[in-house]
Amino acid sequence: MEHSPLWLIINSASGSYSPSAVDALVASLDAAGCAPDRVIRFPDEDLPTGMALAAAGVKTLAVFTGDGTINSAATKAEGWDGALLVLPGGTMNLLSKALHGDVSAQTIVDHLAAGTCRRASRPAVRTSQGTALVEVLAGPGAMWADVREGVRDFDLGAIAETFSSALRETREGPGVTIANSASAKADGYRALRVAPEGSGLLAEGYDFADLADFAAQGFAMLVKRDFRQGPHDDLGHFDVIDCRSSGPIALMIDGERRQGETAEKFERIMFPVDFITTKPGGD
Repeated sequence: MEHSPLWLIINSASGSYSPSAVDALVASLDAAGCAPDRVIRFPDEDLPTGMALAAAGVKTLAVFTGDGTINSAATKAEGWDGALLVLPGGTMNLLSKALHGDVSAQTIVDHLAAGTCRRASRPAVRTSQGTALVEVLAGPGAMWADVREGVRDFDLGAIAETFSSALRETREGPGVTIANSASAKADGYRALRVAPEGSGLLAEGYDFADLADFAAQGFAMLVKRDFRQGPHDDLGHFDVIDCRSSGPIALMIDGERRQGETAEKFERIMFPVDFITTKPGGD
């Protein structure tokens, strides 16, 4: 598989960013025979469009950022027939783990050099507010993404204000339920997680029993997004999910905050740009 010309996107605000990490990555790509023809430093530089990538003859767009920036870069690249190389440059690196396993950027580049990688298409979740490559969190629990923005910017005032609001909304805000599910609670959940899995969409409903649970789960959503391990209802697999709430539905799309309507539809689609995966076929 030919990987050059290759462009590299980095984000200085991402969880794994450091100048030395970027230098090491560029050196390893060079050693693998696919040195970046261009390094795009987001957000100081705009993400490339699919048209720009095609015009430049780019075959591989490597993205060394967190899941949110990867989502933005992938969406912007729609219409291009190259492949996205997702590298673990954020905090959770969920898409990188899905494509390569829990491995380092160096290990992934080693696979490129050895030719032990392949192009693959991936399912995604289409929403009214954008496409999720990894997951959507819907409901009051998604408000914790607002707090995370303050943490990213080291804005103590914003952290205090949004933390209080997120805690209150998670505890008191209207729940979100699935209208086309007999097993979903009629009064809804504090958080509904939707992710592409197999040939459908996996849905999980999360509720929190008391204030301590609210704070603990909120902190997990804020820092690690590891609430998936907590108690929840497995609601099954769907082709389409119709969400309902008595108020506007807060959304977290690949970790980034969006605001939905009182009714939201989630659909499984195949994302229109291919990815490079180093996992064996069928995984």
